[in-house]
Amino acid sequence: MMRLPKPTTTIRLVSRGLLLLCLSASLPLAAQRVSYAWHNVRIGGGGYVSGLVCHPAERGLCYARTDVGGAYRWDRASAQWVPLTDWLEARDENLFGIDSLALDPSDPERVYLAAGTYTTLQAGNAAILRSHDRGHHFERTDLPFKLGGNELGRGNGERLAVDPNDGRVLFLGSRDAGLWRSGDRGAHWARVDGFPSVAMSPSASARNHWRTQPIGIVFVVFEPAGGRRGGPTPVIYAGVSTRDTSLFRSTDGGRSWSEVPGQPRGLRPSHMHRAGDGNYYLSYGDQPGPDTMSDGAVWRWQPASGRWTDITPVSSKSTPSGFGWGDVAVDPSNPNVLIASTFHRYEPHDLLFRSTDRGEHWKEIFARSSFDHGAAVWTAEHTPHWMSTVVIDPFDPDHVMFVTGYGIWASRDMRAFDKGGAVHWWFQDRGLEETVPLGLISPPQGAHLLSAVGDLDGYRHDDLDVAPLQFQAPPRYANAESIDYAGQRPAVIVRSGYLREPFGPAVRAAWSGDGGRHWQAFASEPSQGEGGGEGAGSIALAADGRSVLWAPDHAQHVFLTRDFGKHWQAAQGLNGHMSVLGDRVDPQRFYAFDRHAGAIFASRDGGVTFAPIGGALGDAARGHDQVQLQAAPDTAGVLYLVARDLPLLRGDDRGQLQQRLPGLTGVDAFGFGKPAAGSFTPTLFAAGRQDGLQGLFRSVDGGRHWRRIDDDAHRYGRISHLTGDPRVFGRVYFATGGRGIVYGEPVESAP
Repeated sequence: MMRLPKPTTTIRLVSRGLLLLCLSASLPLAAQRVSYAWHNVRIGGGGYVSGLVCHPAERGLCYARTDVGGAYRWDRASAQWVPLTDWLEARDENLFGIDSLALDPSDPERVYLAAGTYTTLQAGNAAILRSHDRGHHFERTDLPFKLGGNELGRGNGERLAVDPNDGRVLFLGSRDAGLWRSGDRGAHWARVDGFPSVAMSPSASARNHWRTQPIGIVFVVFEPAGGRRGGPTPVIYAGVSTRDTSLFRSTDGGRSWSEVPGQPRGLRPSHMHRAGDGNYYLSYGDQPGPDTMSDGAVWRWQPASGRWTDITPVSSKSTPSGFGWGDVAVDPSNPNVLIASTFHRYEPHDLLFRSTDRGEHWKEIFARSSFDHGAAVWTAEHTPHWMSTVVIDPFDPDHVMFVTGYGIWASRDMRAFDKGGAVHWWFQDRGLEETVPLGLISPPQGAHLLSAVGDLDGYRHDDLDVAPLQFQAPPRYANAESIDYAGQRPAVIVRSGYLREPFGPAVRAAWSGDGGRHWQAFASEPSQGEGGGEGAGSIALAADGRSVLWAPDHAQHVFLTRDFGKHWQAAQGLNGHMSVLGDRVDPQRFYAFDRHAGAIFASRDGGVTFAPIGGALGDAARGHDQVQLQAAPDTAGVLYLVARDLPLLRGDDRGQLQQRLPGLTGVDAFGFGKPAAGSFTPTLFAAGRQDGLQGLFRSVDGGRHWRRIDDDAHRYGRISHLTGDPRVFGRVYFATGGRGIVYGEPVESAP
């Protein structure tokens, strides 16, 4: 590299000012980033927290992992969870599923994440993310195999572990590639050839309604008492999710392995914990969970004597459908105290049991418990389930946490239970947002934001910082998939969703005439005989709120109703598998598109008949994947077309291409916001790419120029839906794949 002469101090000052002016003039507008502040729209939890780990040497230092929403660190000073993986961008969306996490017992600064959401061929790489500053920054090592943070067995663990005597050494139990070891703090990995092949056998896999999935090695546990400080620990245990021989031990630092004698068979292990007296406790189920589990047990193993003891609190035969056991936690300050959690006990609900004599006797905790729902009122309508991890605080035995399919519950007074008192539980989810929003609207009046949310129906947010109750029931959907408002009557709103068995079937569409405060189900839905389909699908309103177009999933037709479901007719010219939308200005115009084939259609008779949109606009869309279509908020018949491999296109519903907007080379999500001061042109927001740079961009001049508004610390993976706020300039809301709903606003700064 050529070195320039060092200028004098005076010249340096003058040159710096000139340089800034020159750079400002020459940089593309997208590079001149607009500073934004980013926040979660408050819901609280909402997704499966698949694991919790607290550091044994520092009070209050705990970490949580989730199946699709990344990892978090508990900040004791602010009493909230801090997200650690928001820096992951769209191309790394597969890393938001955390299959395991590990802490270095000898160094509170170090944390490791085994990141990878799916093991399918289409999924991106898995990686070890390693931090030496509590997750403020990470280094990455890609793995030669996949992980399954959102697959079967994701509540087992921990499959990643750090040697307590030598922090350079880590072991990782993979799902389908055996046991792996690192000797340099996770930077490089090599397979342990001596580990038994059962970890890669068909017996170490499980099947759900989706497919057969590898589970493999679900936990690695070090025996710290046998090692020397600064040297590798010789005794290590590893558990394989199989009903055959499942627990193995190494006495030479992991080079060779043998089965632990006398162990139970016929069930799969999920967790193993060491007590302070040297005993070990294991939880078992007939399946890895969380989808199902109908049998299980809790066992104590005493290595000194080799004795195994069944200490299961209650028989799984006590309910008709059976159940298993999620975890058995040991109090770090008292080896006699255990807490065990049932798993998949839906009749009537899951339970926690506590023992103060190493499992000889148990008492059911929820029998004397109360739950505070004030922080997230919607939790009052949910029962704790999928309790795969229980943690007793190493520094406060009154503080117990357990995970559920929708967040974390915690106690402050657990020892009162031993004296006959009640346990009070609070929802310890401040800062942890893990919902998967499937639709967002920001109408020009009423609440600023309404959402359709996976697993939780949806929310009307009058205050973005308050977690409200879900949409008023009935109906109450397990999943809401689509939501829309009428462009000229924004108080009229529709949504589609579905109930899970045994509560379904039910009418899967509902409407509101008062901005989402009150709802009622449609009078009926298209009959199955007419091709009504099974899923909720896409739903849209005419601009005047009088007609509804609905495309149920797997249906043979798209359907039209003018009386909220009293009568239906099939829209002519459309088959199933469509997404639909209404024009925001003209009630006679509807649009439909096949997002995977790129075919787009228009109706000008209120949704009765549709014709393909041809011309340059239709030709541009055809054959592209992940196509999205938006109707202009201020002009009838004007459409915006985007795809992951297309620039932003604007045209009309006859197919004329009006403008190929410069700057963006691919778009994942797109929406409109309030015009800038002195302008009548809606602000445009887009999540996509410009010259290879992935980001979130804003244009205030109709798409001629774009400026980046996100930053390298706030990427949020793949953004699937977004909308600007029509009443607040610069505000944008967007849906993530597991970090809930995020909103951003420009940061005002002095010139």
